[in-house]
Amino acid sequence: MQRLLPGILAMAATVVASNILVQFLLGDWLTWGAFTYPIAFLVTDLTNRIHGPAAARTVVLAGFATGILCSLIGTQIMGEFGPLVTLRIAIGSGLAFLTAQMLDIGVFNRFRGGAWWKAPLVSTLVGSSVDTAIFFTVAFSAGLVMLEPGNDVSWANEVLPLLGHGPMAPLWVSLAVADWGVKLLLALLALVPFRIILGKVMAKVA
Repeated sequence: MQRLLPGILAMAATVVASNILVQFLLGDWLTWGAFTYPIAFLVTDLTNRIHGPAAARTVVLAGFATGILCSLIGTQIMGEFGPLVTLRIAIGSGLAFLTAQMLDIGVFNRFRGGAWWKAPLVSTLVGSSVDTAIFFTVAFSAGLVMLEPGNDVSWANEVLPLLGHGPMAPLWVSLAVADWGVKLLLALLALVPFRIILGKVMAKVA
């Protein structure tokens, strides 16, 4: 377990930072948390490459437990419009994280034997896409209001031009698309630290 401690701590720090930074808006469509959360995929992929899929799943479960703790704390903190974390957000966040990260591990293993960049890139792109789809749908879609009838998500379902310029769509769809775009960009940028960190770790092992 000691060998996984750096990954566990990195994952926990990423989850905590993202839960805090998601409270701060950046423009009309994003929060600062959109830029820290994708680091979770980098941590998972590095753990998978260095220690294998079983170790990566352990790190993911540690991040999942941290996320649950953050959600429990968030439900007790009252903001301007109610609890900072609603039941739907808590369910969406936990379900999206666990599903996407476990999928990331599976896809990474599928491409493990290819070029060094293929496994982390493809797995992160797939995982990030699933993560975004699950979280925003569960947390804000009007079609799932039965999950938390007392939570008014009408603001997220106001129909507006997509990202301010595209076809008409619920606001939460614009939020999801913007978040997804950031994740795709960071998936590409994350290849740089992935290569650097992996190289340093492998050099120490050799």
